[in-house]
Amino acid sequence: MNTREIGAKKEELAAEYLKEKGMKILERNFRNRHGEIDIIGRHEDYLVFVEVKYRRSLRQGSPAQAVDYKKQKQICKVADYYRMIHKLGESTPVRYDVVAICEEEVSWIKNAFYHIGR
Repeated sequence: MNTREIGAKKEELAAEYLKEKGMKILERNFRNRHGEIDIIGRHEDYLVFVEVKYRRSLRQGSPAQAVDYKKQKQICKVADYYRMIHKLGESTPVRYDVVAICEEEVSWIKNAFYHIGR
């Protein structure tokens, strides 16, 4: 299995996990010229933008550590575009989460980071 296939499989695992925990999945793999958001959903009162990260082991650090400042900023740009095209104003509560998968263990980190503006 190549890395793209593994990534798709792990994103599917993350989406199923989030659904089981009560998230309504709105979109998957939403893209624009700035990048991609793996999962967009609704959970509780929030519009949630989710980054899925997988590591085979912890040798290179935890999966969540891979969501660095640069990646967070990219996710926020794509999220801003999503909110604009769907006419969701500043009053829409937004959350940025990370689903970290190491081996087969899934961890959901709510509020993993705050919005980074331009």
